[in-house]
Amino acid sequence: MHTDTERCLRAVQSKDARFDGWFYTAVLTTRIYCRPSCPVVPPKPENMRFYPSAAAAQQAGFRACKRCRPDASPGSPEWNERADLVARAMRLIADGIVDREGVPGLAARLGYSTRQTERQLLAELGAGPLALARAQRAQTARLLVETTALPMAEVAFAAGFASIRTFNETVREVFALSPTELRQRARPGPRAAAPGALALRLPFRQPLNPDNLFGHLAATAVPGVEEWRDGAYRRTLRLPYGHGIVALAPRPDHIDCRLSLTDLRDLAGAIARCRRMLDLDADPEAVDALLHEDPLLAPLVDKAPGRRVPRTADAEEFAVRAVLGQQVSTAAARTHAGRLVRAHGERVDDPGGGLSHLFPSTATLAHLDPESLAMPRTRRATLTGVIAALGSGALHLGVGSDRDEARERLAALPGIGPWTVECIAMRALGDPDAFTPTDLGLRRAAAGLGLPHTPAALTRHSARWRPWRAYAVQYLWATDDHPINHLPTN
Repeated sequence: MHTDTERCLRAVQSKDARFDGWFYTAVLTTRIYCRPSCPVVPPKPENMRFYPSAAAAQQAGFRACKRCRPDASPGSPEWNERADLVARAMRLIADGIVDREGVPGLAARLGYSTRQTERQLLAELGAGPLALARAQRAQTARLLVETTALPMAEVAFAAGFASIRTFNETVREVFALSPTELRQRARPGPRAAAPGALALRLPFRQPLNPDNLFGHLAATAVPGVEEWRDGAYRRTLRLPYGHGIVALAPRPDHIDCRLSLTDLRDLAGAIARCRRMLDLDADPEAVDALLHEDPLLAPLVDKAPGRRVPRTADAEEFAVRAVLGQQVSTAAARTHAGRLVRAHGERVDDPGGGLSHLFPSTATLAHLDPESLAMPRTRRATLTGVIAALGSGALHLGVGSDRDEARERLAALPGIGPWTVECIAMRALGDPDAFTPTDLGLRRAAAGLGLPHTPAALTRHSARWRPWRAYAVQYLWATDDHPINHLPTN
């Protein structure tokens, strides 16, 4: 979008928050860059330049605005919608791959050469993977500086910087303030006292309907791993450097996020996983506008706009849970998953809460005895087949995986039918166009609205909803009075 100067100018002049994260506005006279909705008086058009990423603006010599905090804007919805090299790379960078494995590790996960990866990112985003990762490190550093009382040396290494000197130089360059000055300018308030404890605000584009989003996560919560408590969805997280516990509560203009981490180096990755799980980078205006064109869906969109697709914090975990949930009720699926967690999950401490385990890793589940599972023999074979494919690397479901290839490999596994493939594509792979025409709840909702309700006819009709069919599924499911569609009240 940053190449459409007229459209960018209109967004800046109207302070349209819907475009935050789509592009960044750099001002030649002040040498700062802002989000489109920055509250200051817009500069003259001839003094504005537009960039596709914060990293590109930083590389061009601009510093972040202290009023609108452009580094804290929602991410571009393109990176979740698209499935090409650049989008997959952006999802991996957000997950911290460059900090952990370097650019060669990023390229290897994408299946491209380092040179090709750098060239495509530079061509589209105006910055290579190192610059994009550096911008993310700067944002993580700001969060730690402003919300904790950690010594600056600990902040530097937790944010992913190799040295304190690089940390100081980057913070000064990006924010035009030293780390100490940045902390002094932060709004007064209680700072996290416990090591690894953080209170954050996760932004999103309006509108956001929390009912099906948090309702689904709470209704399908695995005992010990997830819970709804005190108005927040809470769960344990398995992270690269340790584990964490997160509490997420909906607010009118943000998601309240309380994170407790055993290693602060996992902060950026944990935030990225929470944002993906809640689909916070979606563009609800674009989604709802397209779905509203179908006169049979329009009343549902008008009634409760801004529905998101509830996703997952761990793709491999969800694949296992999807198999456990085949052909059984939501309650039965929770029971099966809870048994698996109690038998094979890693215990964690949750003072004052009810969380007790991490969901067992694929490596741990590879050693389970199928005969110990209280389910039909065919489903046991399906589960062990999925676990073996994930463990061997034959099946990749991570944020950088190729969605089409993952679908093909899932479908080739015994016992994995179209419903399971599309559920995993929707919630684990994050495909906004995933569609489950064989789902009984979906077909019942379609029939009630006067839509075609046989799988083939419904699939043909759904072509007009592309590329947002996963969102259409949420609107259709919401016609049922199932607990997944209601925000818990206690």
